[in-house]
Amino acid sequence: MRVLLDACVWGGARGEIESAGHDVVWAGEWKQDPGDDEILARAHRETRVLITLDKDFGEAAIVRGVAHSGIVRLVDVSARRQAAVCIRVLARYGGDLLAGAIVTAELHRLRFRPGTKGTLGPDT
Repeated sequence: MRVLLDACVWGGARGEIESAGHDVVWAGEWKQDPGDDEILARAHRETRVLITLDKDFGEAAIVRGVAHSGIVRLVDVSARRQAAVCIRVLARYGGDLLAGAIVTAELHRLRFRPGTKGTLGPDT
């Protein structure tokens, strides 16, 4: 699966997620932060699931109807546990995420919001 890790996600998670077979880009390596709208747009253009700690991306998708290819929000997950939680979520909800789902992940709890056809943009 193709993944974009937001800069707020621990950079060390990248290697572990890649070792699980995923194609990962980490925004923390970019020269400058392009802002939330561009991060979400890039993830969507590249058909990448966005993984973040920031609730603003879910709000953009739900309230403003911004197109996306799946969002995973990590809540109160320590840096060292972020990769394991991401790998678990991608394995369980990968297809749903690509269909526009939003998953909020805590260590022992997952909340799932299914995508809608409109979530993926006007071409779907």
